[in-house]
Amino acid sequence: MTEFLHTYLNLAPVTLMQGVIYAFVALGVMIPFRILSFPDLTAEGSFPLGAAAAAAAIAAGLDPLTATLIAVLAGFVAGVATAVIHLTLRLNTLLCGIIVLTMLFSINIRILGKPNQPLFSYEMIFDMILGPFSSLLWWQIGLVGVLVVVFSGLLLVFLKTEAGLAMRAVGANSRMASAQGISIWRQTILGIGLAGAMCAMGGAVMAQNQSFADVNMGFGVLLNGLAALIVGETIVGRRTMLQQVIAPAVGAIVYYQVISMALALGLEPSDLKFLTGAFVLLMLAIPRFLGRGYAVA
Repeated sequence: MTEFLHTYLNLAPVTLMQGVIYAFVALGVMIPFRILSFPDLTAEGSFPLGAAAAAAAIAAGLDPLTATLIAVLAGFVAGVATAVIHLTLRLNTLLCGIIVLTMLFSINIRILGKPNQPLFSYEMIFDMILGPFSSLLWWQIGLVGVLVVVFSGLLLVFLKTEAGLAMRAVGANSRMASAQGISIWRQTILGIGLAGAMCAMGGAVMAQNQSFADVNMGFGVLLNGLAALIVGETIVGRRTMLQQVIAPAVGAIVYYQVISMALALGLEPSDLKFLTGAFVLLMLAIPRFLGRGYAVA
């Protein structure tokens, strides 16, 4: 027991950092799945796209803040591409996401010029904002946590505006929304674009946190984000819009602490994908066994 606690306490800050970074991904998963009822896989491509865009921009000499903004814009474009393919060709949303994320793999290599880009000798957003405290993990966690709160707050404010209400109406009943004069195209493109931007933000921050970007960074990101979303909704609920926006961040933090516990118990890192899948199944099954039901999309 003592060894478990020692190992867990050593891992907890690291996985807390991962949790607050992946909160962006969980937010990016929440928007299409919950707000728009648009099951989407683009997160698997937009996350490494954000990392690649930020890394390439930093390596080219741009400041890390500008590089991060470029990454967010690139993620937005990736989301827009998925939405436009679906709306234009009337293809299944999952198929559209698969097509885009597959294409993004090659695009990410083109952006980097190689499969990966080390950033150890460059200034990161942590250096720019935190200065002499940039190497302290808890200060880094605090900075990313503030960014998550800001992005979540902006999303909450937007969803309560007229445009946000229109987007929610499209997700609730697209035919009724169309009959009320709401543009399905505009709201779907905007929503999936925002989701891509959120995921790319997570990728950009992750690349700067680990001083390394790789085109394979997106593998399993969607499942991690979905797991975080489900855990958060199980803990916080999703009856109100505030709960829906808070749940992804809470779920990401809790989920990665569960990962810490699993590693502290002796599981190998290679077991974590299986653990994630089993954990998602468990979270989905519990409400059904309790008779409440739980819809993923």
